Amino acid sequence: MPRITPVDPNRPPATGQTSGTPYENESYAIVARAVKFDWTDVPLQYIPGEWYATHFWNVMHLVLPEGERAMADVFASALPLIDDRRLHEEVIGFVGQEATHASSHESFREYLASHGVDIEPILRRIRFAVGVVFGDHGLTGRAGRAWLNERLGIYAAAEHFTAVVGEWLLDNTEFDQMGVDPTMLDLLRWHGAEELEHRNVAFDAFQYVDGGSFRRARTAVIASGGLAVLWFTTAAYLYKNSVATPRPAGKWMKRKMRTPWPLAFARASHKHLIPGLSFLFVQLALYIRPGFHPSSMGDIDKAVQYLAKSPAALAAQQ
Repeated sequence: MPRITPVDPNRPPATGQTSGTPYENESYAIVARAVKFDWTDVPLQYIPGEWYATHFWNVMHLVLPEGERAMADVFASALPLIDDRRLHEEVIGFVGQEATHASSHESFREYLASHGVDIEPILRRIRFAVGVVFGDHGLTGRAGRAWLNERLGIYAAAEHFTAVVGEWLLDNTEFDQMGVDPTMLDLLRWHGAEELEHRNVAFDAFQYVDGGSFRRARTAVIASGGLAVLWFTTAAYLYKNSVATPRPAGKWMKRKMRTPWPLAFARASHKHLIPGLSFLFVQLALYIRPGFHPSSMGDIDKAVQYLAKSPAALAAQQ
């Protein structure tokens, strides 16, 4: 868990464009839930008959742990700049939730590796992106502050996409009809519900610390492009190297895929098993629109209702 600095009520306001303005957006307690998932007997193809759709969602398990820990670190670093008490508390809850998301997906990553899925090439790439490209680079002073603001903008934009994907997961009924493995479905929807639950926080923190419209648009393009490249290439890699049936010795055989991944993507999207390509461009256009705020997107009641019945969230309460 990143180190979190308490707010100092005697410190002067931060210097961002909206700093010092009372935080008056959605009032909702953001808390981390200590969920756990048992992957015993969960099939590798947890969306029945659909390898590409399965691997599309497997990207979350491989890419998100490093990404969400890095995001938690960046927003924890911004906490001393946030003097509004409620926003400060919401960012603390957001940081806790992101750290929990990382560990939950990492547990299934380990399950994949234990069943013969070669994930190391993907991990090397995401570690390079998070640790080298988007690391803090040891910058201090004005350069360090500018780079912090840039990373806040990138992660705030990424959070917008995860929030709308979260709502998509909550709304999707095809998974129930197809009989997607219930443990995996709970992980996807629990994560999606929490993303929808804290949909405002990263955006509001960025606006409070920086608030520049040009930076918001620029970082949104960077975030959407980076996410698209990382997601599609990772899903294509997994799909190409997909596993089929176990050999007697417990090794997993690779099987060649006959359908090229772009066609497999189009088919899975048409079946409503994954969001379509237009989803990315529509959400980018909405995010960079002047006057945009995440509270205008979706219905937070969906998140509240699912978290009230999620098996993992209910077990965490006990």
